[in-house]
Amino acid sequence: MKTIENITTYIGKDTEFEGKLKFYGTIRIDGHFRGEIMGEGTLIVGEGAIIEADIHVSQIFNSGRIQGDVAADHKIEIRAPGKILGNIQAPSIVINEGATIEGNCRMHGVEKRGERKLAVVGSDESEAVVSSSSSAK
Repeated sequence: MKTIENITTYIGKDTEFEGKLKFYGTIRIDGHFRGEIMGEGTLIVGEGAIIEADIHVSQIFNSGRIQGDVAADHKIEIRAPGKILGNIQAPSIVINEGATIEGNCRMHGVEKRGERKLAVVGSDESEAVVSSSSSAK
């Protein structure tokens, strides 16, 4: 696992929060959050966390349960036993074995001209390359 910069804000497992959250830096949520999350930085959703919110952040690492749409400017990583019930959108998406998503997946931000990468991490470390065609008539 890559090292994450220092966590600047923490919502603990016995905490419930409802409202609109804006942040900079890195935040970790292990409790229950309901509302909307926007941030320029990293959101870490711990195992056992429950989030009912639409989310737009720079990157997210999810091991909990999210109900809502998730958009990231750089990366979405869903780690086991993480679950997202909603649509996801990012240039880089990693779904580890044992993690689930129930919704649509949209990738933007081309790494190589005409190609986008979707990593599906499992026992064989497979990777899919999706070619995009721009031939409109």
